[in-house]
Amino acid sequence: MIYLERWKVILISVVCAIGILYSAPNFFGKERVEWLQAHTPSFFPNQTVNLGLDLRGGSHLLLEVATDSVIDEHMQAVVDQVRTSLRAEKPKIGYTNLGLSGGAVRFKLIDPAQQDRAREALRHMNAEFDISSKDGEFSLSMSESKILERKRSAMDQSIEIVRRRIDETGTREPSIQRQGDNRILVQLPGLDDPERIKNLLGQTAKLTFRLVDETADPSSAHAPPGEEILPSTEDGRNYVVQKRIMVSGETLVDSQPSFQEGMPVVSFKFDSIGARRFGEATRKHVGKLFAIVLDNKVISAPVIREPIVGGAGVISGHFTTQSAQDLALLLRAGALPASIKVLEERTVGPGLGTDSINAGATASLIGLGLVVVYFVFAYGLFGIFADIALIFNIALIFAILSILQATLTLPGIAGIVLTIGTALDANVLVYERIREEMRLGRSVIGSIDAGYSHALSAIVDANMTTLIAAILMFMFGSGPVKGFAVTLTIGIVTSIFSALMITRLIISLWVNARRPKAIPL
Repeated sequence: MIYLERWKVILISVVCAIGILYSAPNFFGKERVEWLQAHTPSFFPNQTVNLGLDLRGGSHLLLEVATDSVIDEHMQAVVDQVRTSLRAEKPKIGYTNLGLSGGAVRFKLIDPAQQDRAREALRHMNAEFDISSKDGEFSLSMSESKILERKRSAMDQSIEIVRRRIDETGTREPSIQRQGDNRILVQLPGLDDPERIKNLLGQTAKLTFRLVDETADPSSAHAPPGEEILPSTEDGRNYVVQKRIMVSGETLVDSQPSFQEGMPVVSFKFDSIGARRFGEATRKHVGKLFAIVLDNKVISAPVIREPIVGGAGVISGHFTTQSAQDLALLLRAGALPASIKVLEERTVGPGLGTDSINAGATASLIGLGLVVVYFVFAYGLFGIFADIALIFNIALIFAILSILQATLTLPGIAGIVLTIGTALDANVLVYERIREEMRLGRSVIGSIDAGYSHALSAIVDANMTTLIAAILMFMFGSGPVKGFAVTLTIGIVTSIFSALMITRLIISLWVNARRPKAIPL
């Protein structure tokens, strides 16, 4: 009699039962799965494997982030900082030709003798800029390391905000990955019309609140220093607004579409810092126009009739219900640090995905059939035992993919097909070792025990090298490579379990029930 500890029998039985239960929904119809998900708790086996873009159909977008503009905008802001710092000195430090030239902020002192005073006034900027001066001519430039650091930060922030905006639309299982230094790959399974997503991602959504200069002429060619002329999306006119930002959208904590007097509007709420700034700005400038600027366009310019305290307000304009919803979404998700351009767009139809699934299923069934027939032919009854374990192995793969809600792609199907082809390698090692022990004259039970114990190290070594390669592909690969690595990794683990545990349990039950005099190998 082959003795197998009770806890091992229970563990194997429970794992196999879980594998069957959690893989079963993948073979139900869509309507039945939706019914299960609606009427059963979340821990119940009601999830299916998520299908990737190539199997389910959807949209593929390759985006480019204008990281160079981040540096340009920062340097333009530095021009204002330099102007403010020099004017704040008592007495003021006179200068001319302040501006951005050749990637550096440059200006010339009217009195070169004030060079030391100017350096002292700009001392707080030494940590980020290399400041050089000669004969009263100053130059402030960023080091290469600082530029790269800002670009990396802009990319990280862009990826996070793209993810937030897409999540806010309710799109399921999006894939958002960095490609190179300034590109983002977005894959949206199940999305046939990417136009709304493109519109949402194409807007930087930088919201600022600034004062309007009502004394300046918006039709003139140039705005006064420290101001700029911006177009309005509300009435088509231009406004002269201060470059100085009274309150920025970065302090927003919430924004929601709503209705006011039957018209769609967007309500917003600031955090404590933003609420204080907004209250102070509206209290100091009662009676003046307060421009709400989105991506350098004035969407509304109401008159401040009274101080607005409490940190909440409403943006009104010529909104439709959809545009109000989209603006609220953009403000909640946050502003992109730089503009984004769509470099490549592809739409994969669901019909092509269905063809891929059918082709993968056909390949899997053919592979499974050939493996089953070969093993029965090569090992007889023990081949049938191995084939039964293989069925449980496949169920465990789909169960783990369903529980983890992993995304199955076409390369992932290739990984499953490869697993089916190699899953019985461990059984080959065990069975051949059992044959060798039988030829040496050992008993039935002794041959089986020796076959499993002696083949264990070879099985682990053979699978460990493949497992290491699969893990490295998952860690350093992307897209199709990662999808292949996921199913291959899961397949290796379940194959070892099925060969060493499930097959051995079946053989032990057979031996204990039949007590054979010889092994049919």
